[in-house]
Amino acid sequence: MSLDVAALRARFPSLTSGIAHFDGPGGTQTPAEVGSAIAATLTGPLSNRGGSVASERNAESAIAGFRSAMADLLGAQPGGIVYGRSATQLTYDISRALAKGWGPGDEVVVTELDHDCNVRPWVQAAQAVGATVRWLRLDPTSAELDLSDLDEVVGERTRLVAVTGASNLLGTVPPVARIAARAHAVGALVHVDGVHLTAHSHIDVTTMGADLFVCSPYKFFGPHCAALAADPALLETLHPDKLLPSTDTVPERFELGTLPYEIMAGATAAVDVLASLAPGEGTRRERLAVANALVHEHELGLRQRIEGGLADLGDRVTLHSRAQQRTPTLFFTFADRDAREAAAFLAERDVLAPAGTFYAHEPFRALAPGVDLGMRVGAAPYTDDSDVDRLLEGLTDFFGR
Repeated sequence: MSLDVAALRARFPSLTSGIAHFDGPGGTQTPAEVGSAIAATLTGPLSNRGGSVASERNAESAIAGFRSAMADLLGAQPGGIVYGRSATQLTYDISRALAKGWGPGDEVVVTELDHDCNVRPWVQAAQAVGATVRWLRLDPTSAELDLSDLDEVVGERTRLVAVTGASNLLGTVPPVARIAARAHAVGALVHVDGVHLTAHSHIDVTTMGADLFVCSPYKFFGPHCAALAADPALLETLHPDKLLPSTDTVPERFELGTLPYEIMAGATAAVDVLASLAPGEGTRRERLAVANALVHEHELGLRQRIEGGLADLGDRVTLHSRAQQRTPTLFFTFADRDAREAAAFLAERDVLAPAGTFYAHEPFRALAPGVDLGMRVGAAPYTDDSDVDRLLEGLTDFFGR
C-alpha cells in the first residue's frame, strides 16, 4: 500500500498552476475541501456562539469540531486545545503566563536548533523577571543537538525546557522524549514547537513528553492559524491577562476575543483530508496514523532522490541537513553562487525553492556557513517525481550556465 499522489494532487486546485512547490516548510497548498468548509461556515447561518438558534449553534459546532480534530491529530484532550492566530502568538502568550511564576534563580532552557518563535519569547520572558537562560547547543557537523551536557544544562533550577519537534531549517528531529524525561526528572515543564514536525509525523504529545505543544494547520493543508495542546489541568494553573468579563473557563481563558469560526472549520477539514489518505475504516485518530505512515514513506523517497541529485553537483553545494532522524526538508548553501540567484533562476521555471534563513536565527548562526543565506527545499505529500525532476534539472542548468 502506498500513497496515491495523483489522486491527492487532484484535490488541490492551486496545483493546476504548474508550479512545483518546494516551499512546504513555509506553508502548504490548500485542498478544495478546506476552502469549501471555510466558505460554508462563513456564509452561515453564523452568529456569535450560543445555543438559541442555528447560527449560534453553528459557531459552537465549529469550535467543538476544531478542538476534537486537533486532539485526534495530536493525541491530546479536546479540553486542552487552545486556538491561536499563529504559533508565535501562542508561544508569546503562554510564556508570559508561565513567567508570572518565575524569578531570579530560576532557569529556562532553549536550543540552537529552534525557530526563533521557540527561542525569543522564552528569552524575553526570562529576562523580564530576572530568570537565567541556558542553552542546548547545535553540533553543525552532525546537524544534531549536542546533549553531552544535558544533565548539567537541565538542572534543579530549570523551570521550562523549550525544544523543537523538528527543525524548520535542517529537518533534524531531536530526541524530544529523552530531553523531556530529563526535564520532568527535575520538575520542569517541556514546551515543544511542533510546527514543522506535525506536517511529517504522527504526533502523540504524551509519549513525546510534551507538556505544551504548538502546531500550525497551514503547514498541513489548512488555513493560517495555530493550536496549542496541553493537559487541561495544567492550563487551569495558568492565568493569562484577559478582559474582566471574558470567561475563565479552560481553554477559553487563553482565547482572547471572538474566535474565527470559519478558520477553525477549515482547520478541521484539513485534518479530515489527512485522515482520508488512509484507506479502510477506523477512528479518525487511527486513520491519521496510517495516513502519516504512507506520507512518511512517500516523502522519504523524494528526499533521497533530492539528496542524490544534490550529491551529483559535487562540492558546489554544501548540504547542512545531515541528522540521522530528519524530515524531507533540506538546507544547503553554495560555494561560489548566491542562493538568491538560484531561487530566482528556478522561479523563472515555476519551481519554488526559496532562499533565506527562515526565522531559524540560532541554527543558522551555529552553522556559520560563511554566507548570509541558503536554499531550503521541502517536500510535501503532494510533491511528485516530476516536481523533483524539474528541481534537479533547474539546479543543474543554473550551475551549467
